[in-house]
Order: sequence, then structure tokens, then C-alpha cells
Amino acid sequence: MSFSTKEYFVKETYKSIRRNGFMSFASISTVAVSLLVLGMFLLVFMNTNNLAQYLESQVQVSVYMQDSANANELEQVQAKLKKMPGVVKVTTINKEQALARFKERLGDQEQLLNSLGKDNPFPNSFEVQVDSAERIKALTPQISQLPKVETAKFGQEVVEHLFQLSRIIRFGGIVLVFFLAMATLFIISNTIRLTVFARRKEVIIMKYVGATDWFIRWPFILEGMTLGFFGAVLASLCLNSIYSALLERIHATLAFLPLLPASPLLGYVTLFLMAAGTGIGALGSYISLRKFLQV
Repeated sequence: MSFSTKEYFVKETYKSIRRNGFMSFASISTVAVSLLVLGMFLLVFMNTNNLAQYLESQVQVSVYMQDSANANELEQVQAKLKKMPGVVKVTTINKEQALARFKERLGDQEQLLNSLGKDNPFPNSFEVQVDSAERIKALTPQISQLPKVETAKFGQEVVEHLFQLSRIIRFGGIVLVFFLAMATLFIISNTIRLTVFARRKEVIIMKYVGATDWFIRWPFILEGMTLGFFGAVLASLCLNSIYSALLERIHATLAFLPLLPASPLLGYVTLFLMAAGTGIGALGSYISLRKFLQV
């Protein structure tokens, strides 16, 4: 392809966008709205997936020791726990700390413990945090076999429900993003089809005088890519503003939620939207032209 041909394609693209100003504005707006919705669902999916990973990382094994275990035996068990594969943290909870926690949970009902007097029914225990929730089932029986361990529990039902929820979130998010991308492609291709339809006579004449299909296609494809790119830029600007403002408000009221920070997340999403907008614009133009080139 010669330089003069490329220059012709660029000029034709610019002329078409300027000549069909209202249609170009409508196309950019449609692309922007479609990609904005796609980007918002993408951010929701990524944050929900991050939340699922965070909850999985919080799953831990509670190890309750026998009352007969002395300080030396407790230290030995703690050392063995730390050496187990997948264990990232072992927290010691002595009898006094366990009682204080229980009193805190009771709140105003703390007087219910008065009948115990000075007796402390709570055992010494350990909280074992692992690097992956999948290790829990295999690790718990091993911990139960350690000397002076009364019992080891991890809340099997909670973990299984958490796994199921994580799978639903990830699979559902991928399916949703895919269908939104397809819907965006459909909207863009139909929007660009209106532009092609308005110039259908020009396309047919060029076809009759011997222009190749790709010679006819390129200006329209470049136009679609341009409209898609500017629509993506507009969507990215809106998305960046919305997410940054939402993040600031959520951090002020619900600081405990593990939301993904704006940087570098928004940078990656912006690049994705620009690539998607440009690519879908080109694909939409290609699809829209097929009918008019079959003369």
C-alpha cells in the first residue's frame, strides 16, 4: 500500500466524519455509553473477585489445646504449626484472651459469666492462617494428630459455601462481561451501518468502476476505529471520575471493604476499553460493509 493511498484513506475518513457530523456524534455517544456500561461491570467483577479472594484468605483453622498442656508443649505445637506447608501465620490465644473476647461478644450480657466466679473454662488455642483455603481440608486432620491438641476446627460448611460463591462470582462475571462485549459490538455495528447506508450509492458506484473490496473497506474501517477510539476515551474519562469519587466515598463510610485502588486498576481498564473500542469499531465497520460489497 503506497503512501498516497494511505493518505487518501485518512482524508476520506476525516471527510466522512466531518460530513456526517451528527451521525458521527451519535456513534461516538453510543460507543461511549456502551463501553461505560461494559467498564462499570468490569470494575464490579474485578472488585467482587478481589473480595472473594480476600474472604478466602481469611479462612483459618482454630486449634484448641488440652488443659493439661504446659507452656513447653504449647511452644512445641506452635513451632510445628509454623513449619506446616501453606501456613502463613499462627496466632496464640491464651485462656485470658479467649475469655476477654467472649466477654466482648456478650456485650451487655456479660453478667451471665458471673456464675463462673474465677473459673476460666476456655482452653489455650491457636489461630492458623493458610495461604489458600483449598489447603484447609487436608491440613486440619494433620493438626488434629499433634500432641496435646484437643480439636481442630475450620467451619467446613462456611468454607464450602465460600468456594461455591467464589465460583459463581467468577463464572457469572466472565459470562456477563462477554455478553456485554457482544452487545456493544452489536450496537456499534448497527450504528455504523447507518453511516454506510447513507453512502450506499457511493459504495456501489466505486464497486462498479472496479475498486477492490479492501480499497472500499479501509476508509470505513478507519472511520469505525476512530469513532470507537474517541468513544472509548469519553467512556474512560467518565469511568475514571465515577470510580474515583465512589472509592473516596466508600473509604469514608465502609473502610473495611477491600476495594481495589484506582491505580493501576483504572489504567488497565482504560487501555482495555480503548483497545476494545478501536477493535469493535473496526469489526463493526467490516460486518456492516459485507452486505453492500456483495453486488
